[in-house]
Amino acid sequence: MLALNPNLFATYLVAACVVIAAPGPDSLNTLAIGMARGRREAVAYAAGVGVGCMTHTLWAVLGVSALVAASEALFNLVKLAGVAYLLWLGVQALRARGGLAPPSASAATGASATPVSSGRRFLQGVLTNALNPKVMLFFMAFLPQFADPALGAVGAQMAVMGLAFALITTAAYALLGASAGRVGERLLGRPAFALWLNRATGVLFIALALRLMLTERK
Repeated sequence: MLALNPNLFATYLVAACVVIAAPGPDSLNTLAIGMARGRREAVAYAAGVGVGCMTHTLWAVLGVSALVAASEALFNLVKLAGVAYLLWLGVQALRARGGLAPPSASAATGASATPVSSGRRFLQGVLTNALNPKVMLFFMAFLPQFADPALGAVGAQMAVMGLAFALITTAAYALLGASAGRVGERLLGRPAFALWLNRATGVLFIALALRLMLTERK
């Protein structure tokens, strides 16, 4: 039966909450999507980020993260895939005509964009998180610090901690996205504002892509 050191696990949960609360690319993306696209898409994106965290947990448990950390070529391959995907998202947002205006406003102005399905937004959350090599290396360094080798099954302990991290991340980001969505949905009926939000979201994705491009393996 899997056992966890209660003191280490409690310390881990506190540390995880601090890390999750710190502003970062995923939280900024969730906030931007909530403001520009509404609560539904933001919550779906948040759930995707949580699943992305679980992929990093899996890589850490299986030792894949260690391989990426040791290989500059693998690190750059993952990084370039993440950069390309963020750039694509940025261009898509810049090309969008507007936000999620109510049907009446949409018919009158023609400015609202087609809503993105929850499944597609969920997948975006998974990919933007999973294709960030710095997050992969963070999990590799972070999780083992709170595992107790004396209890055995270190990989299983890390898996439980990763699951807890993913659940907290999903809950926190879903709350953030829903809160931003409530504000955004009151303003998205204004075509000019909706257009501005899409442009801002596009610029944010592109800026994050450039930031990731400059990231170096350490």
